[in-house]
Amino acid sequence: MKETYLGVDVSPLTYDQIITSLQERMAEEQQSTIIAVNPEKVITANQNNQVKQLINSSTFQIADGVGILLASKIKGGRITSRVTGVDMMARLLRFAAEEGHPVYFYGAKEEVVTKAISNIKETNPGLIVAGYTDGYEKDEQALVRRIHESGARLLFVALGSPKQELWIQRNMPNLPNVLVFQGVGGSFDVFSGMVKRAPAAFRKAGLEWLYRLGSDPKRIKRQMNLPRFLVRVLLTKGR
Repeated sequence: MKETYLGVDVSPLTYDQIITSLQERMAEEQQSTIIAVNPEKVITANQNNQVKQLINSSTFQIADGVGILLASKIKGGRITSRVTGVDMMARLLRFAAEEGHPVYFYGAKEEVVTKAISNIKETNPGLIVAGYTDGYEKDEQALVRRIHESGARLLFVALGSPKQELWIQRNMPNLPNVLVFQGVGGSFDVFSGMVKRAPAAFRKAGLEWLYRLGSDPKRIKRQMNLPRFLVRVLLTKGR
């Protein structure tokens, strides 16, 4: 049973529960989409109905932001831990390596995606990389054909949100062999080592946003979405 905050659905599932559900869905050849939800996206969704529809039509809306966790606590929900986009991708890569599912990477700069793949293969030596394409491909039809012919079962799209989700929504019907789609934003930058994540202590405490703000004070405008979101949740009856 999904929880809803300001009209946006969130899945109260853990990493392991999502992987188990994906195994079942893949066995039945069902396509699944994963989208990360945080307060900023919820605020955007309330201003843009297309974004709201994109989120709510996904199979799994993961609770990426600490604000979602706090909202669930305020409203007596069942979300007890964050499921971040980059960590979900890491779990999916491990799952793909263990189960022998080929993966495809699309997005970011050439040097970023190739370095990310190199690092990922070191961590997951059994991973089958079906292929990759950087984020500057102009011929969408040719790209879709390439992904389809690669035999990929999982596809990671790093174009930024909502561009990556719109791309997935548009092209899913033409990629019947791909069963798991995840829009991963800047995750390739993290896996490549070109962007450093917050230290583990910050992540564990749900203070990744504070670390990012300290590293880049210009983010203050974006971070104001967190208190704005929580105030609106507090003023909303039910969930």
